[in-house]
Amino acid sequence: MKSINPANGQLIEEHKAHTPEEVNEILIAVDKEWQSWKNTSFAERAALMRKASEIMLAERDECAAILTAEMGKIKKEARAEIEKCALVCRHYADTAAETLQDEIVETAYSKSYIAFQPIGVVLAVMPWNFPFWQVWRFVAPALMAGNAAVLKHASNVFGAAKKIEEIIHKAGFPKNIFRSLIIPSGQVEAVIKNPLVKAVTLTGSEPAGMQVASTAGKELKKAVMELGGSDPFLVMEDADLEKSSSVSITARLLNSGQVCISAKRFIVMESVAQAFEELQKKKMEALVVGDPSDDNTDMGPMARPDLADEIDVQVQKSIEMGARLVTGGKKLDQPGFYYAPTILADVKKGMPAYDEETFGPVAAIITVKTEEEAIAVANDTPYGLGASVWTENTEQGERLARQIDCGMVFINNMVASNPALPFGGVKRSGFGRECSEYGLKEFINIKTICV
Repeated sequence: MKSINPANGQLIEEHKAHTPEEVNEILIAVDKEWQSWKNTSFAERAALMRKASEIMLAERDECAAILTAEMGKIKKEARAEIEKCALVCRHYADTAAETLQDEIVETAYSKSYIAFQPIGVVLAVMPWNFPFWQVWRFVAPALMAGNAAVLKHASNVFGAAKKIEEIIHKAGFPKNIFRSLIIPSGQVEAVIKNPLVKAVTLTGSEPAGMQVASTAGKELKKAVMELGGSDPFLVMEDADLEKSSSVSITARLLNSGQVCISAKRFIVMESVAQAFEELQKKKMEALVVGDPSDDNTDMGPMARPDLADEIDVQVQKSIEMGARLVTGGKKLDQPGFYYAPTILADVKKGMPAYDEETFGPVAAIITVKTEEEAIAVANDTPYGLGASVWTENTEQGERLARQIDCGMVFINNMVASNPALPFGGVKRSGFGRECSEYGLKEFINIKTICV
């Protein structure tokens, strides 16, 4: 298994895979470690978690460089990702003890309460687009809750996986309370079936989620699925067009558009559609696309060549079906896996840009005439992750937010994850929640005790 630099196609490192025998040995060691770890105090866990946070901040540039090299994240975004990881560590170090304290319930018994206890070894199957953040937003609450964790990272970011394991060990956590499994996707099923693994969480594609959830279901093991999205970005007649168009660029092109919660379908009221399109085009064409290690770069490459190929197929097919190309619409003729920032207008149902998740730097503008039509289009998708609503009427924004079928709605802002707020979706975007107290309690035995 290889890590390839997407900016130039050059080999970074080859990673030796663990054998099935080595995987089993690791799981035995992690479970053994958990038998002691589950009895540690929240104060002990919190001290180690804060230390991990400090190490990440001290080694921010080193960690960020791994992201830039392995999957092409531009420097400023890579640094921000590491800082966010440090934040989630501090958040759970500060809040876990209070969140998981026994909850007294008044009943006919002399004493009754709910205890929140760890369940054991949890497997995390994580993606390449946020190689540090996706892991830490799982591992911080998992370890603070008293669980143990094993990671199967995406095969192109095993360097990030090794660095995370190094940080955890350097912080003073027991060696085997967290381990990274260097294995191909084909071995995940066997890990889920291992009786020492009690639950699984996956962030990734819909097909991967279906496969992992199916295996977990057959094994009667808890699962959390954070899958794809085709997030709507609603621009109402009274929206601040200058601000909404500026935010739309970040919301669509962050991480070269390779984000599950990025705005993908821009649902714009007819009366302001032309003005919004012109502003979005002007701002998008001003971006600097190039070397992700350059501080002046606004957008880097896509993570793999097949991803650039896939987005191009979706764009060209949409154009053939009647979508109007406003800007971009092609792979860039240079080394690496670059795709031009793209806007498609006059997008209609039946086109890939309308129906499918476009995991790349492509904005699809869909024009509507009424508020009711805007909501209907927003909900006309099998996905239900996040949404963004732009209006100067906050009351209207909240009313529209309640009508959109998704897990998160942001009014006059882009969709973003926050350690203090639950993160997750509905429909084919998955189930379960990460972050906040709800994420902390996903892998917990909620135990009733009566006296």
